[in-house]
Amino acid sequence: MNLRQPKTEDIQETGKIIYEAFRSIGEKHNFPIDFPTVEAGVGMAELVINDPKIYGVIAEEKGRIIGSNFLWEHDEIAGVGPITIAPDLQSNGVGRKLMEDVIEHGKNAAGIRLVQAAFNSTSMSLYTSLGFEIVEPLVLIEGSPKEFDPENDVRVRAIEEKDFEETAALCRKIHGIDRKNEVKQTAGQFQSFVAVRGDRIVGYITAPDMWQLNHAVAETTDDMKSVLSGAARLSERPLSFLLPTRQAELFRWCLIKGMRVIQPLSLMARGFYQEPKGSFLPSVLY
Repeated sequence: MNLRQPKTEDIQETGKIIYEAFRSIGEKHNFPIDFPTVEAGVGMAELVINDPKIYGVIAEEKGRIIGSNFLWEHDEIAGVGPITIAPDLQSNGVGRKLMEDVIEHGKNAAGIRLVQAAFNSTSMSLYTSLGFEIVEPLVLIEGSPKEFDPENDVRVRAIEEKDFEETAALCRKIHGIDRKNEVKQTAGQFQSFVAVRGDRIVGYITAPDMWQLNHAVAETTDDMKSVLSGAARLSERPLSFLLPTRQAELFRWCLIKGMRVIQPLSLMARGFYQEPKGSFLPSVLY
């Protein structure tokens, strides 16, 4: 087996393996499949292979692509994923080689993080053995709130270019790092929103109906409730996001509002991690 960087002509085969790998693990544990079609897998492969801010590595054996892994490097924390291996070659050491490669590549980042399916004990054990630690238990939440909370003194609106410095400062206040470049990129592709009290941004959300790419921060739990209510009302689409279950009040609020838990996951970190100083929702990266 050898490792190399991906090329444009690898997109179709890499995307097929992304689909097959997620289908295999989802069917094995009876959970929803993150990439439910080959086309969805190919779309993800195209996104990660064509983005110059995402480092990629392909595992190849006798000319056959057997796996891949990617490291998102838009900001000071690097995020891993998706890592996938052909189903007939899983538990064969390929995943460890792919992870070691991206860890070496990202060694100068402030930290490296990832989200893994908590029911997948194999990947949890692999990542732990490579120095990652579980920092937040998560659940995937989906649905539309049965009713919207009144805005009171908080107004939710679409994000604007002039907001990026302030949203970065809010993220840094809560996490000790910011995700300015990622927010800019996501806001250009999805409906992103900010919550404003007076003339000050107290929360934001980047892709409220696409949990893999969404993240959000807010000063308080009540501010996050306003963010979610406002995003659901303005987008007119069901919400889909990852929720740290230690935020018990917010978790209960989601359930009372009629949203439901889809599956458990874990946020894992290697390197810098600051205990959040406010409310937050991670993406599939961190």
